[in-house]
Amino acid sequence: MRTRRGRERRVTRFDVVVVGAGPAGSAAALTAAQAGASVLLLERGPFPGAKNVHGGVIYGRVLDDLVPRWWEQAPIQRWVTRRSLMMATGAQALSVDYRNGAWAEPPYNGAIAYRSEFDSWLAGVAERAGARLVCSTTATALLRGPDGSVRGVRTDREGGEVEAGVVIACDGANSLLAREAGLRPSGSAEDFALGAKEVLALPRDEIDRRFGLTGREGAAMEVLGCTADVPASAFLHTALDTVSVGVLVPAADLARSRIRPEELIAEVKAHPAIAPYLRGAELKEYAAHLVPDGSRAVLPRLAGPGILVCGDAAGLVLTAGPWLEGVNFAIGSGIAAGEAAAAAVRAGDTGAAALAGYRSRLESSFVLGDLHRFRDVPHLMRSERMRRYPRLACDAAERLLTVDNPRPKPGVTTVLREVAAAHGARMRDLARDGWQLLRSFG
Repeated sequence: MRTRRGRERRVTRFDVVVVGAGPAGSAAALTAAQAGASVLLLERGPFPGAKNVHGGVIYGRVLDDLVPRWWEQAPIQRWVTRRSLMMATGAQALSVDYRNGAWAEPPYNGAIAYRSEFDSWLAGVAERAGARLVCSTTATALLRGPDGSVRGVRTDREGGEVEAGVVIACDGANSLLAREAGLRPSGSAEDFALGAKEVLALPRDEIDRRFGLTGREGAAMEVLGCTADVPASAFLHTALDTVSVGVLVPAADLARSRIRPEELIAEVKAHPAIAPYLRGAELKEYAAHLVPDGSRAVLPRLAGPGILVCGDAAGLVLTAGPWLEGVNFAIGSGIAAGEAAAAAVRAGDTGAAALAGYRSRLESSFVLGDLHRFRDVPHLMRSERMRRYPRLACDAAERLLTVDNPRPKPGVTTVLREVAAAHGARMRDLARDGWQLLRSFG
């Protein structure tokens, strides 16, 4: 095999083989290498991050212990100091806009980065810790022992069988290795969402002016309701001299709508509340990628004899309304997988029972904790009632904010009842859905 630096090495066995050098794979490789395991990190792209699509926000606090003072090393474009949630109709928009200048200093809440740069950096940290990174290499199948346990991978390189104590599958939403291991069923459209985005170039000072930013401050905006009858969420994220604008839409709903994702993005860009941010911008990049649909009620099995699954391959993504998080869940699950794999190798037992500690680690962390807490929210956000709520909210705001002298101003309860009735909604549904959202925070 040829390493990233071009040296020929014939390698036949490692303690741990990690497939996929995205955030999950690099975190797993780094953690296992720090624990003293010999680690091979395989990446099918020419470099880590080459095949990844991501809107741009990374919640990096999960790195605090893994890479101390990571913010001094990582290739960050901006720090998120403004977060907005917008509910929109064809011509209306109602926003909750939160700003915090303290988020531009450690400890940072969110960062905006290009995945090609961030993934390459994190894989490089894993390399410096002792993991061996090999790019342009695809793991095509699992190697099995006489008892059926996983004992390595077969790659598309000549003589490319690599034995391992533990294989960590981080090979994306459509994980072939997880399916071959019997840890997840064959995927259907209902299991995935499509993320699509455009990267638009604007001068840095123009981005600062339009979004009200200074220095390295950044904005992250999520939008609901501006994609007509397709239940998509949209986003805008500011880098130094580009703005990413895109959509996340359930794959099955997209197929039923017969609308192309770039048409949905065009709707978002044309909305009167969004168009002023993007006027005159130049298209630099378009990309689309399947991601796990976080609304799935049941996660796949996460471990088997000799194998662990994490990141997108395990469906560990949070898509609950304004919470669109994936990279931090990938890193968190990668850390847990690296710890569990290294511990199993040290103990000389890589069977399913020995690797069960991986799930226990996830359950005691934010990864499964947050997924459990918000497990009902994705279904609620995609319900028929919820799809009417952006217009209901905008119409209610219009009624409350319209000055209609000489008539007295209506009360909030009166407005809600009248607007709800006009949209075929019942107050009991509003109360129940509101309570369900509040209960998720309980």
